[in-house]
Amino acid sequence: MITWDDFAKIDIRCGTIVEVRDFPNARKPAYQLTIDFGESGMRQSSAQITAHYTPGELQDRQVLAVMNFPKKQIANFFSECLVLGVYDENNDVILLQPGKPVKNGGKVG
Repeated sequence: MITWDDFAKIDIRCGTIVEVRDFPNARKPAYQLTIDFGESGMRQSSAQITAHYTPGELQDRQVLAVMNFPKKQIANFFSECLVLGVYDENNDVILLQPGKPVKNGGKVG
């Protein structure tokens, strides 16, 4: 079990995907995302979500991401946040998103 203080250390925020690029240098199929987190700024993330989403479906979609992990280098790219999702029966990711539009940078709590 964790405490509320443990959970509060995780900075999860909502942002809008503003750019999607293919990521041919990744080991597994992935996209490079640029996400607008409002006052928290723009962040890049690598996401293995090609099984369920096309770039057109991702453009302007709101997503939830962990903001306070250290940057992670994936091939020639630095991922600056972890986009959150749920694994389906094939271990492919279904993105988490708010049920209604919210302000970019909104914190999960």
